[in-house]
Amino acid sequence: MDFNLSKEQELLRDGLGRFLSTRYDLEKSRAAAKTGAGWQPDIWRGFADELGILGAALPEGVGGIGGGPVEVMVIAEALGHALVVEPYVDTVVVAGGLLQRAGGQAATALLEKVAAGTAIVALAAAEPASGEHWQDVSTVADRDGDAWVLRGSKIVAMSAPLATHLLVTARTLGGLSLFLVETDSASTGIETHSYRTVDDRRAADLVFDGLRLPASALLGAEGDAWPSLAQARDEGAAAICSEAVGCMRKVLADTVEYCKQRQQFGQPIGSFQVLQHRMVDMYLELEQAVAAVYLAVLNLEAEPAARARAVSAAKATVGRAARFIGQQAVQLHGGMGMTEELAIGHYFKRLTALQFEFGSTDFHVARYAGLTTP
Repeated sequence: MDFNLSKEQELLRDGLGRFLSTRYDLEKSRAAAKTGAGWQPDIWRGFADELGILGAALPEGVGGIGGGPVEVMVIAEALGHALVVEPYVDTVVVAGGLLQRAGGQAATALLEKVAAGTAIVALAAAEPASGEHWQDVSTVADRDGDAWVLRGSKIVAMSAPLATHLLVTARTLGGLSLFLVETDSASTGIETHSYRTVDDRRAADLVFDGLRLPASALLGAEGDAWPSLAQARDEGAAAICSEAVGCMRKVLADTVEYCKQRQQFGQPIGSFQVLQHRMVDMYLELEQAVAAVYLAVLNLEAEPAARARAVSAAKATVGRAARFIGQQAVQLHGGMGMTEELAIGHYFKRLTALQFEFGSTDFHVARYAGLTTP
């Protein structure tokens, strides 16, 4: 099987890499994450206007380029390598996929804004009682004439504080459904508790108390949201696995370089065989993670069971690798590894958080076992 990128995909990777190396300063991005809006809108505009990556995996009909899972993998890995906090996976991969499959005028119009960089879309799916099981939804949407009335709560809606639009799952008489909420117009009926996560992302807990939505807010067929939601979750999981690979490549490279420079007993600590063995083990974990990500990406368009097995295998493998590589990197850096001054501490926090997004490592191990047990 050929795992080489096409010339177009190589150009995409190289162009994004150059942009991030010259325009995305880690210290500046951390300062932006901790203050104000929590992100850099000018960088997002650059993604749209200068690079076109926001539309790279979206259909040409909405202003995209018509790419697919491999393009997402290339982009997500580069963003992970630079530790980008802007909501590419949440808006373009997860919400973008849901909107494409929902179809309709409202979804198409919003996809055009996503590709142009003028809309940020976040999914609100997890609930206090169900946690990782997105299909167990207590939030309800009742009909009231030509409108819908939304009641319930969501937790850890990633990128919701930045969003111009929310995609909210709710139970209707027909089953699990998906609704579009414009945050600018939802002044009553929604309570938002925003916070910064440990890895400098923005998230929110949401409470819907009689939020009125127009009939057009229903995306797709009533009661038919779960297959699309399950696919979006797998697509998001595969994307952050690619992001984790980018993070781990950077962490390993920085650790090797540090061990070449750090002196102990009159010689670089990288000359000590026991530490060389640790770095080799880190490299082996990374290579296993890369192979697992390839498997997941190449199966994203397969039938649901095959897709789920491949994604869960990748998520579990990457989760183990992220934990091992992150911990080893911090230990090899010593106490400096957990400080704000070194990049390694920021990457360690992101690698820790990645293990729990779109299903924890334990969740995916259990799902894989359930899908492979006769």
